[in-house]
Amino acid sequence: MKLRQFLRNQAFPLQIVLVVPFVLQIFGAVGLVGYLSFTNGQRAVNEIAEKLVDRTSDVINEHLNSYLSVPQKLSQINASAIRQGLLNVRDGEATGKYFWEQMQAYDLTFIGIGLVTGEGFGAIRYDGKTVTIDDWKSQLPNSARTYATNDQGDRLSVIGRYSYNHFTESWYAAPLKAGKPTWAKVYVWNSPYGPYLAASAGRPIYNSQNQLLGVIDADIHLLKLSDFLRSLDISKSGQVFIVERDGNLIANAGTEKPFRNSNNEVQRLQAINSPNSTIQTIAKSIQSFNGFQSITQDTDFQVEVQGERYFVNVRPWQDQYGLDWLVVTGVPENTFMAQINANTRTTLVLCFGALVVAIALGLFTSRWLVRPILRLNQASEAMASGNLDQTVPASNIQEFNMLSHSFNHMAGRLRELFTALEHSKEVLEERVEERTGELKNTLSELQRTQAQVVQSEKMSSLGQLVAGVAHEINNPVNFIHGNLTYVEEYTEDLLEFVHLYQQHYPHPAPEIQTAAEEMDLEFLQADLPKMLASMQLGTDRIRQIILSLRNFSRMDEAEFKAVDIHEGIDSTLLILQHRLKARSERPEIEIIKDYATLPLIECYAGQLNQVFMNILVNSIDAIEENNAKHTYQELKDHPSRITIRTLMVDAAWIEVAIADNGIGIPQAVQRRIFDPFFTTKALGKGTGMGMSISYQIITEKHNGKLECSSTPGEGTEFRIRIPLQQPVPSAI
Repeated sequence: MKLRQFLRNQAFPLQIVLVVPFVLQIFGAVGLVGYLSFTNGQRAVNEIAEKLVDRTSDVINEHLNSYLSVPQKLSQINASAIRQGLLNVRDGEATGKYFWEQMQAYDLTFIGIGLVTGEGFGAIRYDGKTVTIDDWKSQLPNSARTYATNDQGDRLSVIGRYSYNHFTESWYAAPLKAGKPTWAKVYVWNSPYGPYLAASAGRPIYNSQNQLLGVIDADIHLLKLSDFLRSLDISKSGQVFIVERDGNLIANAGTEKPFRNSNNEVQRLQAINSPNSTIQTIAKSIQSFNGFQSITQDTDFQVEVQGERYFVNVRPWQDQYGLDWLVVTGVPENTFMAQINANTRTTLVLCFGALVVAIALGLFTSRWLVRPILRLNQASEAMASGNLDQTVPASNIQEFNMLSHSFNHMAGRLRELFTALEHSKEVLEERVEERTGELKNTLSELQRTQAQVVQSEKMSSLGQLVAGVAHEINNPVNFIHGNLTYVEEYTEDLLEFVHLYQQHYPHPAPEIQTAAEEMDLEFLQADLPKMLASMQLGTDRIRQIILSLRNFSRMDEAEFKAVDIHEGIDSTLLILQHRLKARSERPEIEIIKDYATLPLIECYAGQLNQVFMNILVNSIDAIEENNAKHTYQELKDHPSRITIRTLMVDAAWIEVAIADNGIGIPQAVQRRIFDPFFTTKALGKGTGMGMSISYQIITEKHNGKLECSSTPGEGTEFRIRIPLQQPVPSAI
C-alpha cells in the first residue's frame, strides 16, 4: 500500500518512463523466447524420438511378418501337394529335385522331409549360396549322403557322407508333438562353412487316407535379420535388436553375432551378455522390469547408457505358429539434441543482440520525443501565468507538429468543448456497437434454436418409425425362431427313424430304393440339419438387428435412465454396418473395440446414441475421403480403422473415445468444429449442426465434456466424458 502511494505521488522523467518499460518488455521477451526455445526443443526431441522408434518398430514388424511367413507357407504348399498325391514322397530323387527347384525361388537354408520309416531327403545351402541335395536312410551309421547338382537340379556325385537320424532332431519331433504346424526351437548350425542361426518351420504330413507319413520342414537363415536391421541405419549409435522371451539374441544391428564360438563349441548369447555395451545395458533394464516375459504390449522408456540418455521402445512380435519375440529399438538423445542446442545458443545470442539494439534505439527515440514536449510544456506554463501570446515552433515529428499548430490556433475553452464532443461521440459509437452485437447474438441464437428443434423433431420421428418397424418385424421373426426348435427336433426324430429303418431293413423294396435314389436320401439326411442350422443362425441375426433398432429408437425418451452405454454403441455400429463393410473400391473398415467394465450410466439414451451416430458418421466420411487418395492394395496394406475405447476416469466419471485414421482435421478447423452451422462438407451434404448439437447434448444435457484432437493426415479422436450419475435439480 505504501509503495503504491509512493509511486502515485512520485513524478518520473518522461525519458525513464519511455525507456525502462520498453527495456523490461524486451528483456522479458528475450528470457521467454530462450526458455520456450529450450523447452520446445526438449519436447520436440521426445516427440521425434518416439515417432522414430515407433516407425522403426513398425518397419521391423512388417519385415518379420513377410520374411518369416515364407517357410510356413511353403511347408503348407508341400504338405497339400503330398496329401493330394501330386508329390510322391517314395520317389526320393524326384522329390529332392522338386525341393532343389524351390530353393532356387526362395531364400531358405533347407527344405526337406523326414519319413516315419527313418528315411529322408531335402535340398540345403551349406555355404549360403550353392544348393545341394541330401538324402539319408534309416540304417546307421553314415546313412546320409550329400550330392552335388547341375543347373537342372540333377544329382552328379556324392561329395559328403555323415551319420544322421532325424528322429532326434527338434524340427521333426516338435511338429509331431504339437500335432500341427509349428516352429521348432531356434538353433545354431555349425556347418562346414561356418556357424549360422536358423529356425525350422515344420508340419506333419499325411496321405489321402489321412495316414501319417512324416514331417516336412523349411529352415530360414536368421542372420539375414541382422543384415536387415543394419540397413535401417536409424542413427550412428542407435541400436536395434530382437530377442526371444528367454533373453537369447536373435539378431542385432551391430556387427556382433548373436552367438559365440568357444573351443569349437557354438553357443547362443543372452542379450544381457552381448559384447555390445548398449545392447547389454538396455537388456538389463528390460530384465529389471520383471523380465522379458512380463512385456505384453508396446512399451517405451528411457535408460542411461555410458552417461547418455537413450529412448527405448520394446514391442512384442508373435505369429500363429509359436514364435514369441521382442523387438527392441534404442535411439540416443544426442542424435536430435546437437542441432537443437546449437539453434538455442544462436537464438539467445540474437536475442541478446536485439536487447542491446533495442536499448540504444529506446534512448535515442526518447530524447527525440522529449524535446518537443518540453517546449510545449514551457509554453503551457507561460499561458497559465497569463501570457497567452505564446507560439510553439514546428517539430520534425508529424504528430508533434500538428499539436503545436493546434496549440497556437485554439483557445482553452474551444479545446475543452472539442474534447467533450469527441468523448460524447465515442460513447455513442460504443453504445451502437454494443447494441448491434446483442442483436447479432440474438439472431444467431434463434437460428441455432430453430435448427435444433428441426433436428430433434426429425430424430424423434425417426425413433418412432424405427421402433414401429422393429416391433412389427419382431413378432413374425419370434414365431419363426420359436418354431425352428420344434422343427429341428421333429427333423432329428424323422432322420433317426429313417436311420433305424435302414439298419433293420438294409434291403428295401425296389420302389423304396428307387425313390431314395431319386430324392438323394443320403444327401438329404446330411444337408437338412445344416439347412435348419442356417435358418436358426439367420433368425438369430434378424433378432439382433431388431434389438439394435429398438435400442437406437430411444430418441424420444425424455427422462434419465440407467443404461448400458455399450449397447448404444453396438446398436449404432450395427445400423452403420452397410457403410463399414468392404466394397469394390476399398476393403472393410475395421472396428476395434476396447471396452472396459462399466456400470449402468444415467443419461438420455436416445440423445447419447445420436452423439455416437454423428461422431461415427463423421469418422466414416473422413476415412472415405482419405481412401479416395489410395489404391485398393495400399488400403489393404494399411487398413482403415475406427477404435472405440471406454474406461472409468475415476469413481464418478466415464470416458468414451472414438478415434479414426482418416484424413484428419486442420488446426484452424478444429477451433470451429463445434460452432453452429459450420461445416467443411459440400453443399447439400451437411447442415453444420451435427457436432454443435452433439456438443450441447454432452455439455448441457449430461453435464459432461466433448473434446476433439486431430493430426492432419493421421486421424482424429473425439473424447466424451460424462458423470455416472446426473445431479439432482435443487428445489426452488
